[in-house]
Amino acid sequence: MAKRIVTLTVNGATTQLLLPEHRTLLELLRHELGLVGTKHGCDLGECGTCTVLVDGRPVLSCLTLAAQAEGRSVTTIEGLARDGRPDRLQTVFAELGAAQCGYCTPAMLLTARALLDARPDPSRDDIKQALAGNLCRCTGYNKILDAVEMVARESAV
Repeated sequence: MAKRIVTLTVNGATTQLLLPEHRTLLELLRHELGLVGTKHGCDLGECGTCTVLVDGRPVLSCLTLAAQAEGRSVTTIEGLARDGRPDRLQTVFAELGAAQCGYCTPAMLLTARALLDARPDPSRDDIKQALAGNLCRCTGYNKILDAVEMVARESAV
């Protein structure tokens, strides 16, 4: 089995690992680094639960080889908080009850954070479009959309 050294920055910490070439980013995060906030869903890129940010953009980690993250910056849900304080999205999700069982929540939060970083004042349709690849089986999405809108409004003030 061919192996490769992969160097990447995960949640601000640079790490170097010797990995099989077929190892996915999801496997690296969960099994090599113990970052289990990134969820294992469908392995087909259809549910979005494995979404992480690579250089600030949402990426399906189940479809991304670890080697493709070489030299890049990866943010998982564990890295969303800053200085021990939750990201405002995390707080508002909790306040509005936007997280039901919580399985999809890490990916929803990361995808929403990427949207708000790229477009601080998105319309509700923009939010729906951005989150379209993240499936939630527990909710009708309204509280999730409301939470993202609330954070966007707060940022605009």
